[in-house]
Amino acid sequence: MRTEKRFTPALLNRYLREGRGTGTHADYIPWHRVSRSDPASCGRSHLILWRERQRELLSDGEWTGLNFAVMLGNVVDLAEQFPLSHVFAPTELSRWDIRAGTELFPGTVALAKHLGIKHPTAKEKEDVTLWTGTTDLLLVLTNGSRPLTLLAISCKPDTIDNLSKRAHELLSLEKSYWDARGVRWLLITPELYEKSVGLTLRRTACWGLAEVAPEAHTALACRTARLMSASSESDVIQAIAETLMGEDQQYLAQCALWQSIWQGKLPVDLRRGWRPHQPLRLIPEEAFLSLNPIGSGRSAWK
Repeated sequence: MRTEKRFTPALLNRYLREGRGTGTHADYIPWHRVSRSDPASCGRSHLILWRERQRELLSDGEWTGLNFAVMLGNVVDLAEQFPLSHVFAPTELSRWDIRAGTELFPGTVALAKHLGIKHPTAKEKEDVTLWTGTTDLLLVLTNGSRPLTLLAISCKPDTIDNLSKRAHELLSLEKSYWDARGVRWLLITPELYEKSVGLTLRRTACWGLAEVAPEAHTALACRTARLMSASSESDVIQAIAETLMGEDQQYLAQCALWQSIWQGKLPVDLRRGWRPHQPLRLIPEEAFLSLNPIGSGRSAWK
């Protein structure tokens, strides 16, 4: 039986020794992990394989946030449970781009003092240490020949009006941290997107997040779906599978179809639900983009 664990100074020091919060791409180690040796999260945790690394997500909301983020198409890297520095430090972008510079930006200690709030701590008896705040998802984005940029995202399960005063203070601290670095920060809560859209993405994530389908496969999926716009999803997948060669045609067809949708090549109404006997209803690209709060740049923080 899993025992109840608490965050203590000793535990946070162990995180540092383990190199948590360091690395990039496949070598990145999240600060908080889905592990039996870690305190349990309040929500349902998920381990999602994407781009050669297991993503460690502590709630349904974080999983949905990751799905929305992946749909952007220009994500170079995604670091979950990303730790915020206590002290003045260079921009986090310098991990991915040496051109980011060496200018120092304030850490959470200085920012908490500026905001007039108490910096969170972890304690056990007389031992007290600074708590390390985290951002749920930190995206590294590319924009053609321009330098890489960061996008910070916090995912919360409730509306901002229902948050406690302390939770609001900590979100203010997180936002101030990224504001000081010139990084856009979005607060994603359930009222920013339709529940049916989030459920559809989670149901199809096994194909949307799978190994990237060949371009020829996604092009075939787009052509087939448009020609069979009045047919059911099952019939479209079967038609794609019959054209593909080799083994596991059904799985390859699913990947080709849903990656075409996730990438925006085939703008389908994601509110349609999960039933495969229903047709894939195409919608305008603008309407498809509006279903994604991250792609649309919406935030619950006012």
